[in-house]
Amino acid sequence: MSDNHHEEAHTGPIKTPKQLLWAVAYSFILPVIVIIGLVYYVTSEYKPQAGSSNSPESVAARIQKVGSVEIKSANAEPRNGEEVYKVQCGGCHAAGSLGAPKFGDAGAWAARLGKGYPALLTSALKGKGSMAAQAGGEYSDFEIGRAVVYMANGSGGKLAEPKKPEAK
Repeated sequence: MSDNHHEEAHTGPIKTPKQLLWAVAYSFILPVIVIIGLVYYVTSEYKPQAGSSNSPESVAARIQKVGSVEIKSANAEPRNGEEVYKVQCGGCHAAGSLGAPKFGDAGAWAARLGKGYPALLTSALKGKGSMAAQAGGEYSDFEIGRAVVYMANGSGGKLAEPKKPEAK
């Protein structure tokens, strides 16, 4: 009697072929159905909504440009040093941010002025310390040079205004 009881204790929960079919259905078919349902749910969010169309206006709204190219005229009058300073340089040099010498601080500019205009212009165009290179941006090298002279002269320097480059 203890032998029969021992064999029954080791049998699994599936005792009939019908139970085996249900176990297979729950183990394989049900997960496949759940996965298909989840995929449909996730991808249905990105389907075009009712009322959307392929009219030229709808297409143009969906594919609007990200950036633009601006071609500047070589004959445009270059901006003066004060204008360039206010827009490009003043953000850091007005407050002395990130170690930039403050505009009007003769002590901070004295050592830099001793190196001369070419060294100051090179630092501005190529960058120095925390200052990013200014060459190749919105302003020409000549305009950046004017801003350098404006800042230097406003801080105790006596640099001459750079000469306008000849048109090519």
